[in-house]
Amino acid sequence: MSPRKIIIDTDPGQDDAVAILLALASPQEIDLLGITCVAGNVPLELTSKNARIICELAGKTDVPVYAGCDRPMGRELVTAEHVHGRTGLDGPDLPDPQMPLSDGHAVDFIIDTLRTQPAGSVTLCPIGPLTNIATAFNKAPDIVEKVHEIVLMGGAYFEVGNVTPTAEFNIYVDPQAADIVFTSGVPIVAMPLDVTHQVLVTKPRNKALRALATPVGTAVAQMTDFFERYDREKYGSEGAPLHDPCVIAYLIQPDLFSGRHINVEIETTSELTMGMTVADWWGVTDRKANATFIGGVDSQGFFDLLTERLARL
Repeated sequence: MSPRKIIIDTDPGQDDAVAILLALASPQEIDLLGITCVAGNVPLELTSKNARIICELAGKTDVPVYAGCDRPMGRELVTAEHVHGRTGLDGPDLPDPQMPLSDGHAVDFIIDTLRTQPAGSVTLCPIGPLTNIATAFNKAPDIVEKVHEIVLMGGAYFEVGNVTPTAEFNIYVDPQAADIVFTSGVPIVAMPLDVTHQVLVTKPRNKALRALATPVGTAVAQMTDFFERYDREKYGSEGAPLHDPCVIAYLIQPDLFSGRHINVEIETTSELTMGMTVADWWGVTDRKANATFIGGVDSQGFFDLLTERLARL
């Protein structure tokens, strides 16, 4: 089977960085056409810089990286330096990138790629706010039917919220964009907090990454060391959840995950619950199912895959 063509839309972020590395380490399964950056965990200037830092860390400087939208569609930007640090990649000491940003806007790259690639051959993998994807859909409605699938990290049901009592960060930052994506009709697989909070970088798992004794293994261990201090304090958990790599792991080994095909609506009007993913997990409405909402994962299988793949870089 030929590799799956994907675009990663991202706001790196330590966990975004690990997701990018996992994709770059898996060329037999994944053909990474490009990385599009959006404002989210940190402002756009840093997310577009961080994506290139990670490509260089992996020795994959031929991947085009594009800068995209620097603010949400209808709200002020909310960032998460309190989680990811001032740079978004706090933890390791990584050099500034030498590879340049690709010319053009990320939204135009998404549009052009979907128009030029065979219909149904490209999967979009947003692991940050959905601003770039929604803007592309609004600007070029003809591309919507050309998308094979969207596999995204965002939302929550049982875990409810991590940035407000009811909202997960990626959806909260741009709920209007999320609403456009979830109502687009494109097949969606969503990795909510319910599953990502099950993939924790415990001390033994961090030790296994560090034991790779490579620049990638050491950097990822340092990233999760930094990332961990926030989640341990907030949740009392054994380690940091690796949210975004779940998207890439699903593409490589989908049998690690389980979920339900359900209706998911995005709250866009109430400030009290803004950005909530109203997931009809129990099927109590007659609203049409529009997303496969993942709820379970083989966490050790996930880390076995991640460690084995990162060892290749």
